[in-house]
Amino acid sequence: MRVTLVVNPSSGKGRAQEMLPQVAGRLRDDGLATDILLSRSFQEAAEMTAEAVRRETDVLAVMGGDGMMHLGVNACAGQQRTSLALIPAGTGNDLCRGLGLPPFDPVAAVALIGAGRLRRFDLSRVNDRWVGAVLATGFDAMVNHRANLMPWPKGGLRYPLAALAELRVFTPLSYRLTLDGQIRDLEAMLVAVGNTTSYGGGMKICPDADPTDGLLDVTIIHPVSRAKLLRLLPQMYSGRFARDPCVERTRAAEVSVDGPGLVGYGDGELITAAPLHLHCEAGAVGIFAPL
Repeated sequence: MRVTLVVNPSSGKGRAQEMLPQVAGRLRDDGLATDILLSRSFQEAAEMTAEAVRRETDVLAVMGGDGMMHLGVNACAGQQRTSLALIPAGTGNDLCRGLGLPPFDPVAAVALIGAGRLRRFDLSRVNDRWVGAVLATGFDAMVNHRANLMPWPKGGLRYPLAALAELRVFTPLSYRLTLDGQIRDLEAMLVAVGNTTSYGGGMKICPDADPTDGLLDVTIIHPVSRAKLLRLLPQMYSGRFARDPCVERTRAAEVSVDGPGLVGYGDGELITAAPLHLHCEAGAVGIFAPL
């Protein structure tokens, strides 16, 4: 079995490069022939992952943060030949969390390849892209955008700091949602559509999402005061925020999100502006994960 390992060496403030010798050593010890490719940019990593699948490598392993996981998902989705291995080395690692992988142990994650722990997982097809974790479309998307522009800090504090900054100017947004054909017009602080549970470094915005049930979890936070939203934010790390009356949760196989000025961020990456059309593709990708 041949493994192509694509690495973002700068992920996790250099943690990926630091852990690479141990990861490569585990692949060697498991007897896996491995090609290691170091990417210098997101675009180069995208080209490397796509080319590895075109050449029909047995396993595409991506090492870095959620951006690298997003590239791996988009390279491997919808085909059977190449399996995907997620090697977490970023600061958030939300897709790994949602699939039961150890989010801060890249050696344990890579060991799943040699152990043959391959499972099929659902993905969310968003327009012409694939999302493994959560699509954010409101306050959360604006926070993601602000966090991506912040030069400091580089670690896990960036998202909560961006949330506090965005909160000062945020007002409810107008949505038109279509859930399995049922149209709803409403105002909301955010609408998040999750294949897995979390985004933003462990914020459980869709706390009961199951990436094997053929459905997408939809979380709506209806209009509340800025002070109320501020109180809810810390509760997202435990999922306790979902008990609040302003939070509505539902599930659907097909979801459309539209509204003036709305954009979608999936797996932490900008997807596109609304309208956003989502479909849950059952068993769309094979990923090495705990059974």
